Amino acid sequence: MTANRYGLMPENSGMMAWVEASSPFRDEGKTFQLRWAASLAANSYRNAVLPDEPRFHGMVDELYGSVRWKKFTLDLGQKHRDPDFLGASPALGSLSVTGGHLAETENARALPGYRLWLDPVAIPLTGRHAFLYGAWGDYKTLDDRYVRDALIHKTLVGLRFDAGARFSFHVMLDHYAMWGGVSSNPAAHNIDVTLPNYLRVVTGSHAGSAGSLGDQINVIGDQGGAELFKAEYRGNGWTLTAQHDIPYSDGSGMGFQNFPDGINTLAFSWKDKDRWVSDIVFEYHYTRFQSGPLHTEIFDEHGNNLTPPGSCTTGMDNYYNNGEYRSGWTYFGRPMAGPLFFPKGTKAGTWTGAACVLGVENNRYRAHHIGLSGKLFRRHPYKLMLTYSQNYGTYGRPYAGESAAQKIWGTVHETPVRQLSGAFTGLCADLAGLPGLALQYGLYADYGSLLPKSLGLTLGLRYSF
Repeated sequence: MTANRYGLMPENSGMMAWVEASSPFRDEGKTFQLRWAASLAANSYRNAVLPDEPRFHGMVDELYGSVRWKKFTLDLGQKHRDPDFLGASPALGSLSVTGGHLAETENARALPGYRLWLDPVAIPLTGRHAFLYGAWGDYKTLDDRYVRDALIHKTLVGLRFDAGARFSFHVMLDHYAMWGGVSSNPAAHNIDVTLPNYLRVVTGSHAGSAGSLGDQINVIGDQGGAELFKAEYRGNGWTLTAQHDIPYSDGSGMGFQNFPDGINTLAFSWKDKDRWVSDIVFEYHYTRFQSGPLHTEIFDEHGNNLTPPGSCTTGMDNYYNNGEYRSGWTYFGRPMAGPLFFPKGTKAGTWTGAACVLGVENNRYRAHHIGLSGKLFRRHPYKLMLTYSQNYGTYGRPYAGESAAQKIWGTVHETPVRQLSGAFTGLCADLAGLPGLALQYGLYADYGSLLPKSLGLTLGLRYSF
């Protein structure tokens, strides 16, 4: 019920209200265009973990203005990232667990900042077969976190190759770096917000002599992201997409030493969205390897090196966690990399987005997911999501059984914690014969050993004009 809702849904039974006013880009042919949007949300619920917390919470969902000039778009403010794999109605969100972008999903609140986006530009001498696109942005965190007021830099570089009118292939690097801020640890080395440090951040360089020992040995701040490979075939009235989205937290991950980790997506979409079934998405998630369980070489009691030849000894990548930026890749307590990277306190039942969250407790998991969308009676949009996951926690803190850390891969029989979750959501459009008025509903269930066994129901009214 709460996953992939931009952090707006209440954590427990309650109510939510949301209102938006916007003006989009209206004429794609114009050289210069403006757009803006403002959306506010409020929810009310009782916090079971922090009973003294206020029951009413007001939030800014989006608040931004954008200007487009030719191939460039500048977004300034707080804006959602547009998800992929949408179904019959964009109002119901993506059919993918990650929205098609592992490094930044629909699961957390939008960050305030700016982003400069470059639309695909043809690369010279390629006969308009190869196109370059990308983005550059900087943001600030506003939540209660271990390093307060941390800054985030994001860089996206993409290459698209068109082999005719029907087939396209994408390669994309989606990188982020968390830096600056004031640590809750008084002995920590805070990263000063200076131009030299900013240049170190955007180039992925080591910290200067004033930085912490870890940042001097590795790279400055908390850096990570995802690498994406996508193939798309457009038929007559339908599209088939295959995608592999790879997480990384260090150089071994960027060098593909964490294979086979990644989110594997196969999606089929009809152009006709009035069909009973217009979109189907299958996903297989695997994040258990993380460049292997060896962080250093291993020896026996006699000093003999037991490390298998060719093994990666910079493993245990620990996706979306960091030793100094201990809140990790979370925002207002929710993982930005997707809902299956459960934040700390989830299994113990102590998690709440109203308190400081110290990172992700589950970044090693295997999951199967299916998403379906269409229109009931060719009129009312719906979305069905079913996800089965086997969750292992982290190398350092497994949920159950023996830890595989610093042991040869495959020699430990690890014990997963299983979870099955599902959701059926939809809109009854043109309610009472009034265009724009819809009944919005949802049925939800969690069954397994990780999340509390629960059933959920949402009912609401949505009016658009």
